[in-house]
Amino acid sequence: MRTDIRERFGIEHPIFGFTPSEEVAAAISRAGGLGVLGCVRFNDPDELDRALHWMDEHTDGKPYGVDVVMPATVPTEGTQVDLDALIPAGHRDFVARTLTELGVPPLPEDEQSGAGVLGWLHSVARSHVEVALKHPIALIANALGSPPPDVIAAAHQAGVPVAALAGTASHAQRHVDNGVDIVVAQGYEAGGHTGEIASMVLLPEVVDAVGDRAPVLAAGGIGTGRQIAAALALGADGVWMGSTWLTAAEYTLGGNGSATQKALLAAGSSDTTRTRIYTGKPARLLKTRWTEAWTSPDAPAPLPMPLQNILVSEAHDRISRSGNPEVVSMPVGQIVGRMNRVRPVAEIFEDLLGELDATVRRLSSDR
Repeated sequence: MRTDIRERFGIEHPIFGFTPSEEVAAAISRAGGLGVLGCVRFNDPDELDRALHWMDEHTDGKPYGVDVVMPATVPTEGTQVDLDALIPAGHRDFVARTLTELGVPPLPEDEQSGAGVLGWLHSVARSHVEVALKHPIALIANALGSPPPDVIAAAHQAGVPVAALAGTASHAQRHVDNGVDIVVAQGYEAGGHTGEIASMVLLPEVVDAVGDRAPVLAAGGIGTGRQIAAALALGADGVWMGSTWLTAAEYTLGGNGSATQKALLAAGSSDTTRTRIYTGKPARLLKTRWTEAWTSPDAPAPLPMPLQNILVSEAHDRISRSGNPEVVSMPVGQIVGRMNRVRPVAEIFEDLLGELDATVRRLSSDR
C-alpha cells in the first residue's frame, strides 16, 4: 500500500509495531514495518542504551522507533524510597492478602523486584529520550499524549518526528497544535492506556479533525489484514499494532511459553477489562483472578500514577514467576481473541499482508 507514512519512513508496509521486547521490535523492522520499542520497563538509562545498541545491530539498517511514557501533568516525583512512603498501609495489606489468597509465592530471596518501577516517572522518561536521541531512531512516540515542548523541540532538532496517542478528536487537535508530527488514534478496544471511544467512531473523527496537518495511524482492535484495510478506508495512513506481538515467537520476556503467553492464547475477545489497577490510569488488561480481586467490595481505590505501579510492581513480578495463567497481569486489547498461536513476526506479517491484499482486491473487483 503506497501511503505517505510508508514513504516518509522508508518502510515497505505502513505497519508500526509497539512492543516492550527489543527482539520483537527488531523483527518488525526487518519484516518491513517500523518496530517501536517501549521504554517504560527500563529503570536504568544504561540498560536502555544497551538495548538500543542491540537494536542498531539487529535491524539490518531498517528504521525503528521508541515509545516513552510522559503524562501531560507531571505526576509525583521522587526516589523509590520517598514514593514508597506515600503508599497507604491499607493498600499494601490488600495486595499482600490477595496474593496469599491467589496462591502466589514470594520471590526467591536472591531476586529483587522493581523492574520498570521508576520507568513511569516523568524524570526517567526524559532520560529515556536523551538516551534514545543518541541512537539513529526514526521516531519518538508518547503513550500518554503530547510530550513537553522542550522534548518535542529536542526531537525535531535531531531530525526525529514525534508521535502521540489520542483518544478523542480534541486530543488529536491539541497534539498537532503542540508540534506533534503523527497522531495515533487509539480506540477503546486497545490494550494498555486507552480512552472510551471505539476505533470505528474515533478514527474518522480524528482524521477529519487534523485534516492535512498530520498523518494518522489507527490503533485498537487491529490484528488482521481486513482490519488494516478498514483503517485505511477510514482515512488512516497506516496502523499501530501492539497486542498482536505478545504472542510472537520472538517475545521472550518472562520466557517463551510463559504463563502470560498461555493465558493470552486461551483468552477470548471478551476476556479483558479496563481498569486503573495497573498504573493508576485507565488501561485495558487481560481479565484474570488478579483483576477480579480488585473489583471486590474490600478492594481499595487505585492510587494515582506512579504510586499504583509502585504498589503492584512486586506483585507483578511474583505473579510472573508463579507460572499460573489464571492470575497473570498483562495489558492487552480485545484483539486477544485472535491471538491463538505463537508464530514468528515474519509469519504474522505474511498473513497480515496476504489478507490485506485479498481484501483490497475483493473490494476493487467488479461484482
